[in-house]
Amino acid sequence: MDNAIEVYNLTKYYGDLLAVDHIFFEVRQGEVFGFLGPNGAGKTTTQRMLTTLLEPTEGRIVIHGRDLARDPYPVKRQMGLLPEEATVYTELTAWENLMFTATLYRVPRSERAARARELLETFGLWEKRDVKVENFSRGMRRRLSIAMAIIHKPALLFLDEPTPGLDAQSARAIRDLIRRMNAEGTTIFLTTHQIEEANQLCDRVAIINYGRIAAIDTPERLKQAFRRVQSVEVALEPDGQTHGQALTALSGVTTAVKMGDKWRLYTEDPSALLPQVMDYARSHDLRVVSLSTLGPSLEDVFLEITGQQVGTVRHETQARGRMQGVRGRRGGRR
Repeated sequence: MDNAIEVYNLTKYYGDLLAVDHIFFEVRQGEVFGFLGPNGAGKTTTQRMLTTLLEPTEGRIVIHGRDLARDPYPVKRQMGLLPEEATVYTELTAWENLMFTATLYRVPRSERAARARELLETFGLWEKRDVKVENFSRGMRRRLSIAMAIIHKPALLFLDEPTPGLDAQSARAIRDLIRRMNAEGTTIFLTTHQIEEANQLCDRVAIINYGRIAAIDTPERLKQAFRRVQSVEVALEPDGQTHGQALTALSGVTTAVKMGDKWRLYTEDPSALLPQVMDYARSHDLRVVSLSTLGPSLEDVFLEITGQQVGTVRHETQARGRMQGVRGRRGGRR
């Protein structure tokens, strides 16, 4: 079996609001599949349908060869689910949470304790195993909720925004666990706003926008398809931060964006822009502290595909405006 998930014509209406618009895609067995999109694009709605938390209005979902609508229980026993909000029982200890979850998933009694200890040690919670979760920090609760989601060793793991708001150590532990589980054969469906996280973890990504799949491919192939969002990044001294308007006026520059102490100049032809930047620096007696060319990032691709302006700080405001306009024109699609 090549595909872990196959989705055919999947559609969801909320009254007159079309949230997911007749989408098709597949997730291959053993891959980390990223599902990206702006707020309100249909990401969470799609994941809820894939995990039986929502019933589709139309369409068909096949997981590990079984039709999810006709035969959900064997499929659900092979799934692990981490929702965006941590689902832990705060009145129980960490150990009790894991034992309870292991019982629900029918983990053999002889294996429960060993699996629980391994997961608690992996997430740095072993010393806190007998502490009630109401006393845990947000990061500790998040780590425990992931342990609960995988204690039955699922063949297919759904992760909804696993790392936002966590400290760097916790986020790294979760990413390392994702890589290790995937290396051991687990298929992972990752819904995230963290574009760079998807770039680091995912074999392929799908970008959903206004309820439709806008693109599916590997991160690197998506970047190659958007060469027009290449850039040149330069740091100048002295007073390098005052030259944005002049740099924007150089031939071939579409946008100039201040990035800390540097300017990023978006262009379709970095090789033609480089000598112009050097000529500008010489003519104004500026020292070039650093100068580099950058290919499009996955974030740049995401912004281009979703109709937002690459290289600005106004992405969220512009996205809301476009979304409201599309809702009005298309009968409430999100």
